[in-house]
Amino acid sequence: MAKLSNRLLILFYSIAAQAETVAWTRHNSPMPSFPPLTASLSDQAYDQVLALLSLPEFPRDTRLPSENAMAETFGVSRPVLRQALSRLRSEGRIYARKGSGNYVGDPGLPVEAILFGALSSIPDVRSFLEFRCLLEGESAARAAQRRDKTDIALIQQRRLQFEEAVDAGGSGIEEDIAFHAAIAQASGNRFFALTITALAEQTRFSIRLVRELSNKHAPSRFAEVKKEHAAIGKAIASGNAEAARLAMTAHLQGGIGRLFGH
Repeated sequence: MAKLSNRLLILFYSIAAQAETVAWTRHNSPMPSFPPLTASLSDQAYDQVLALLSLPEFPRDTRLPSENAMAETFGVSRPVLRQALSRLRSEGRIYARKGSGNYVGDPGLPVEAILFGALSSIPDVRSFLEFRCLLEGESAARAAQRRDKTDIALIQQRRLQFEEAVDAGGSGIEEDIAFHAAIAQASGNRFFALTITALAEQTRFSIRLVRELSNKHAPSRFAEVKKEHAAIGKAIASGNAEAARLAMTAHLQGGIGRLFGH
């Protein structure tokens, strides 16, 4: 147990340091010039596209350059760029039209208007995951009651995108967040959607921590998550609010179990 606690502490502070670097870069880089990238390639591409969206040449509903053009301009690969674009879609900053490309969206209330702060300790991580169980369990239940055909299709699309990402060897973190964001959107309550978006950084942090500490190999762990996502989607599509609540809660409690061993 002592060894696990020590490992947890080391990983926590390692990931926290990375997150702090990303946050500092994001809040201190000048706009609209493209900021220097010192974080991960995905974070780098995210900041670059975000800078692009701040330019007057890209008002709402304007088509963005092609993925090939942006990847070449920003010096990243297309898979890395797609991770960044997926994250921006989950935040409502861009949207995709099938066969046409990506367009400037409308994020609504700025994410910065809701500040939860960084996760500062291991108990903080547990509290965050417990909060997500309550928040997203109810979000899923409301989604089951209020969803329409468009919502169901989007949730299904996000679920499959997550599966495709992990099957291709990617982290799937942004696709995972987008799946949960689609459910919040389907709830019909903008405060669910705003809160999920505002918690994106904390969610990324906790996912990385859970994965680093999991005793299960990635294929078996991802197989579990795929089944959990499918159960959530099925319950929402069928309109069963209680089943959706239970499926979402079980999914998030699984993360707590993988991190803390119970």
